[in-house]
Amino acid sequence: MMKIAEKSRVALGFFRIDDKSKKEINNMFVSAMDTGINFFDHADMYGGNHKCEARFGESLDISDDVREKIFIQTKCGIRNGVYGSYYDSSKEHILDRVDGSLKALQTDYLDYLLLHRPDTLIEGEEVGEAFDQLYSSGKVRKFGVSNFTPSQLEYLQKYCNQKLCINQVQLSVVHSPIIDSGLNMNTFFDGGIDRDGGTLEYSRLNDITLQAWSPLQYGWFEGVFLGSEKYSDLNKELNLLADRYNVDPITISIAWILRHPAKIQALIGTTNPERIEKCAKAMEILLTREEWYHLYILAGHRIL
Repeated sequence: MMKIAEKSRVALGFFRIDDKSKKEINNMFVSAMDTGINFFDHADMYGGNHKCEARFGESLDISDDVREKIFIQTKCGIRNGVYGSYYDSSKEHILDRVDGSLKALQTDYLDYLLLHRPDTLIEGEEVGEAFDQLYSSGKVRKFGVSNFTPSQLEYLQKYCNQKLCINQVQLSVVHSPIIDSGLNMNTFFDGGIDRDGGTLEYSRLNDITLQAWSPLQYGWFEGVFLGSEKYSDLNKELNLLADRYNVDPITISIAWILRHPAKIQALIGTTNPERIEKCAKAMEILLTREEWYHLYILAGHRIL
């Protein structure tokens, strides 16, 4: 049965709910739905071995009618072993983790399954076989990846009959290398360094939806830029725009991502219903070109 619902531009991640009560998780879900968010992101490793997926599944009583109006996505491929974390994109592992996710989430199918990280030991044929089996059995409807370069996507797509339609990447107004390299092309500026093989342009050319994770972070989990003294000029402008649009600065920060014509999704991770509502309001805001570029420059980037 095909969905008639459109997935929301803001997605809510459930990777911080392992210590939340059923009531708190239910409030998150209801708040999201009430504000127009119908896309929910998980991973088998969140909380450890399907724990957050299980908290989601046991906390909600989702009817068949509601299930067809929402989108549930999970990821697999990161494992913990004797020597620490490692990647596993083998057919056996993918199939096993999907079964575990379906059981934990208490659903018959996943709308999207993503490979969580690039695996240099990946064998495209195995992944293709796993995806074929999951698709034909009705367990997974669509597929994608997370943190893949265009060439890694091309390699995997060679062996997959199903189109890879999502790529999760880190993106915020402060952390924006996928944008910087294009704007500083053919220069010696640091921003012109191509770190990802043209992920943004490749995605637009191939109708792949980019999902921005850590949309409020700077660096590699170094902190949130909202309210940070490191980005005082940026925060002043975010506050001014928030007043202009009668919203919260967090709304403007998410709206900056949604403004891009690549139709990027923003993946938020808050567990606070009030903040969920503020993030959702970004779907109603359309920043001007001048506002967008001004925020980009105040975040520490340059244009020629």
